[in-house]
Amino acid sequence: METRDPDDALTLCLLATHPRLRLAAVTVTPGTLQQLAVVREILGRLDCTVPVGARDSASKANAVSAFHTSWLGELRDTQPDGVAHEIMAAALAADASAVLLTGAPLQNLRNLLREHPAVRIRRWIAQGGFAGDNLVPPECRLAKFDGRTLCESFNFGGDKKATLAALASPQIAQRDLVSKNVTHGFAWDAELQARLLATSDLPAGAVLAREAMTVYLREHPEGKLLHDPLAACAIIDRDAFLWEQVEVIYERGQWGATLHADTGTFITVGVVPERAKAALFANKEFTQ
Repeated sequence: METRDPDDALTLCLLATHPRLRLAAVTVTPGTLQQLAVVREILGRLDCTVPVGARDSASKANAVSAFHTSWLGELRDTQPDGVAHEIMAAALAADASAVLLTGAPLQNLRNLLREHPAVRIRRWIAQGGFAGDNLVPPECRLAKFDGRTLCESFNFGGDKKATLAALASPQIAQRDLVSKNVTHGFAWDAELQARLLATSDLPAGAVLAREAMTVYLREHPEGKLLHDPLAACAIIDRDAFLWEQVEVIYERGQWGATLHADTGTFITVGVVPERAKAALFANKEFTQ
């Protein structure tokens, strides 16, 4: 994960106490001491103790936004438990059923695959990529992407070589890409916030995320697109999405996909919003 975009923090909240999951580890890129402080603060508030790794804890990047301090307060710098790729390798070795979720550029995954050639990943869920009109049914298309088959992708474009290596790696059995053609139609807005405020039976992490969005919506009443949380939802309920098996393509800084059998790579071409919300917030009221 990274922390510049608030939805990485929301994702951590929602995963840390979700009743259908057990969080095994968290790694951060680049992994500044302030980023680590944000992660530790969230995990601490949720009584969730897991190893936290950094790619480069000496980085001086400005990687924490004003939103995080408005919500969590000023935080003291925190050290990592280890190097990100080593933390990831240990978590995967400890549980063969573990899955990997990425919501940031893929430097940590690149280092994992390179430094641990024996590691095997059963399933990798990535927030990234793009499915265009050649794949997406007309009823699932977003107007903003009308006519497009290629588009920029921040997470995939942040380290193009890492992305292409992960997409081709035999160390990964299945790749599920939750792409921007879906995430750009899924928002935490005032309407969703009102529903959540009226819902008492929520996991502690969802309550903390709801608190965060109270802060966020004061400055951004239009709401927040949920890129990484929607990718996290694919861990919990893969059938909340429509998928196609594809080969990912990259052309001049843009990403797309074409139908292709036997790649082990799947991309989202649609989502059932209420089912996704029910899975993400662990509350069946959203399907009623």
